Amino acid sequence: MVAQDQERTLTRINEWVFDPDPHVRRLCSEGTRLRLPWAPRIPAFINDPSPVLSILEALKDDKVLYVRRSVANHLGDIAKDHPEIVFAICEQWLIDATKDVKWLIRHALRYPAKKQNKIALQIRAAAK
Repeated sequence: MVAQDQERTLTRINEWVFDPDPHVRRLCSEGTRLRLPWAPRIPAFINDPSPVLSILEALKDDKVLYVRRSVANHLGDIAKDHPEIVFAICEQWLIDATKDVKWLIRHALRYPAKKQNKIALQIRAAAK
């Protein structure tokens, strides 16, 4: 479990992001999500999501929607506690973004956009 042995787990997960199996790659994102509805929260990542950002970066351009959707949902979880981090990531990813990454960005920012956050609305508009 990530919460019990974070360093060792993250080392292994960072290897798995390159696995040929999309289910394994998705596990890298889902297994480190801080707010899964069906699993315990990961307080360390709620306080500081920086250890998982490289995982999301590695998976953002995945060829499989199933994986990219997990990355978007993971960013959405982070945005609930650290919107400024997610906004900065999304703005960076918008540079030369493919249509798939633009979709990911719009999906990730659903919650702050629903709350009428002006930055989220601007980024989502730019990602169309």
